[in-house]
This record gives sequence, structure tokens and C-alpha cells, in this order.
Amino acid sequence: MMISVIVTVRNEGRHIADLLDSLVIQEPPFEIIIVDSGSTDKTQEIVREYEKKYDTVKLLIRGGKRGESRNYGVEQAKGEVVAFTDGDCIANPFWLKEIRNGMREAHIVAGKTIQLGYLPFVELARVELFHRGKDVTWPSCNLAYMTDVFKEIKGFDPTFRTAEDIDLNYRALLAGYRLVYNEKAIIYHRARDTMVGFFKQAFWNGFGRKQLTMKHGSLWSNYKFFDMLKANVSFWYLARMVAAVLGYIACIIGFWGVRIDK
Repeated sequence: MMISVIVTVRNEGRHIADLLDSLVIQEPPFEIIIVDSGSTDKTQEIVREYEKKYDTVKLLIRGGKRGESRNYGVEQAKGEVVAFTDGDCIANPFWLKEIRNGMREAHIVAGKTIQLGYLPFVELARVELFHRGKDVTWPSCNLAYMTDVFKEIKGFDPTFRTAEDIDLNYRALLAGYRLVYNEKAIIYHRARDTMVGFFKQAFWNGFGRKQLTMKHGSLWSNYKFFDMLKANVSFWYLARMVAAVLGYIACIIGFWGVRIDK
């Protein structure tokens, strides 16, 4: 089963070599498509060095939001499966092997993402959203789709600033496709390493959650609030929530009355 790994990047010069080193040793057959949205650091230069050394690595230049760039990468992909990860990640050596194992019983495979970095940031859990008993918040830093399924549901919605992966998973389950979680398909992801980065991420996550409700109607009943209340509440948990609420409100103000096409 040929797998196309799609990675969208911008200014990941500090991390991209670590990711590529972890990808080129995966179980074949595979290809690695890096879609750069206009890096101003050495990201493109580093990827081109790998492109010269490995015929499995390909660099594409395409501006736009993450969803647009990922869709563009899939358009160029040759694999029966498209697997997504990010430029600040590192793949376990058996990642693609376990993606293949999961694909034997499903159309979509979500893997286990292990956060690395400042412990208070790392310990913060995802705010999960469920549909038909399934978690749809599995992030696109460790997510794989059968290529024909991805195209059938029209890929990532390019109107989303964030939460485009949640929207994708939600639409896939609505269409009747099966998603499985394989905890052996492991990606190591670097958490934000500055307070500014942390708050920006939380703000845009809140923004994206509001975009979800604007597109799909009210989703509040799909959240498990009691589980959220059981979370390990800390200063950073509350700070993230405040930033997310601000993002949620910003989306209401900026997009009120504007239809987001399905």
C-alpha cells in the first residue's frame, strides 16, 4: 500500500531535518511531499538537500492556509493513502507500518500523538468533540485517509483558520466512513515553546471551534462537559480557555452573517 506523507510548513528550519530523518527510514513504499507556504528561513534550502539525496522527497511551493496547502499536496500525491503530519513533529520508526495495519480495517486512521516540551503545556488535554460516539478531534499531525475517501468528501475546507481537521473527520463520519485509533502509530509533536505561541494557538483554536458551529449548526451537545470538568484544571488550563473564548468571540464578530460553504 503506497502512502503519500503530506507535510505543510512555514519557517520550520529548526525542526524540518528531524522530521525528514524520521520519515525517510519508514517502511516503503512511500513518498514525502513537503508543501512550503513561503518560508523566509532555511526550510526550503534544507528540504531541497533531502530532495537531492532521496527520490522519495518532493518540495512544492504553495501559499495559503493549512487546508489549502494540504489539499494541493494531495492533488500531487500518488499514494492509495495520504498521511498527514507537521513540520515540528518526529515520526516513530514504525509509524507508516502501523498506519497500514489500521487501514486494513478502516478508511481513516488516527494515531497516538505524544507531546514534547514544557510540561505544563504538554499536560493539557485536547477538548474533545464526539459524533456518534467517536472522537472527531484527532489532529492532522497524525492522521491518515484513504485517498479516494479524502477526495470523495472534498478534502479540507479551505475557509477554516484552524479546526479544519475536526471538520474533515466530522464530515467523514457523517458520510459513513470508518475511523479507527491505532495507539502504535506514534508521532512526537513539539508543544508551543513560548507564551506568545501558546496563546496564539489557543486563540485560533477557539476561532476554529466557532467556525465549526457556523458550518454544522450547534455542536454543544456533542461535547462531554463532565469529562472536561474532570480535567486537571491548572492556571494554564484556564489561561488557554480564556484565549480560546476570545478567539470564539472574534470569529462571531468577524464572520457574523457570512455563510461558510460546505
